[in-house]
Amino acid sequence: MEDLRYPIGRFQPPALVTPDMRKRFINDIRHLPSLLELAIQGLDEHQLQTPYRPGGWTVAQVVHHLADSHLNGLTRAKLALTEDNPTIKPYDEAAWAELADVQYVPVNVSVTLLHALHARWVALLEHLEARHWDRTFFHPGNNTSYTLSRHLATYSWHGLHHLAHIERLKERENWK
Repeated sequence: MEDLRYPIGRFQPPALVTPDMRKRFINDIRHLPSLLELAIQGLDEHQLQTPYRPGGWTVAQVVHHLADSHLNGLTRAKLALTEDNPTIKPYDEAAWAELADVQYVPVNVSVTLLHALHARWVALLEHLEARHWDRTFFHPGNNTSYTLSRHLATYSWHGLHHLAHIERLKERENWK
């Protein structure tokens, strides 16, 4: 079950994020919308409503979750750049996955949102100065401050983690 839940492994924050690592993480964010679009291309409604693991979200919920989460991720980065260690607002991901916009809006809407959102996010990230990577925000749910470098690493992993959920489900079910 651990393999189904964490197909690329649990997130392990790097002790140090180098400029080369940042470039790779930014490219992960840059390419995620296109990779996600390819991963769900041709899936029918039954497939989109299939959980990626027992007790897990459906493919559609994963797609919509990526849009929700990454929208929050960009917002948190912008807050960290414009305020001193701002306290961010956590949200209940599981509850968001049950809302009407997830149940009744086609997944292509969230994929389109991710394309636009990631274009803006990548533009922001690519133009940060070295000093900006140490800017922080405070997450009250974890009682921890996160640097933008750590935040970038987290969202690189997050996108690949959920992409792997979909890709591994397709492999297990032999969906072409």
